[in-house]
Amino acid sequence: MPQITVDYSAAADPVFDREGFARALHSAVVEIAAARPEACKTLFRAADATVFGHGTEAAHVVVHVTFGLLAGRTDETKSRLTETTLDLLREHLKPEGFTLHASAEVRDLDPSYRKYEG
Repeated sequence: MPQITVDYSAAADPVFDREGFARALHSAVVEIAAARPEACKTLFRAADATVFGHGTEAAHVVVHVTFGLLAGRTDETKSRLTETTLDLLREHLKPEGFTLHASAEVRDLDPSYRKYEG
């Protein structure tokens, strides 16, 4: 915990500092949501195809960040985390010639959540 997944348009690869973003995001999760630094992990999933709207001419980059956290965080904490995430995305992803569509959400992990480290 936390489980962080970043789904994004592969077209962003050349201008997305994924490692810098993940490091800054991990620091934010520790500060905002009281996570342990060693527990932070982020999975990036690039999508080769993303479609936006009804066949617009402009190029678009879509990014969605999902957090899975153990239950118990307040709505204020969750909102602060998602706002900070969007700020960090703007710092670490600068798509030239693209319109950036970024979103983030925090979900409580199900009580059945277990993990293995080996």
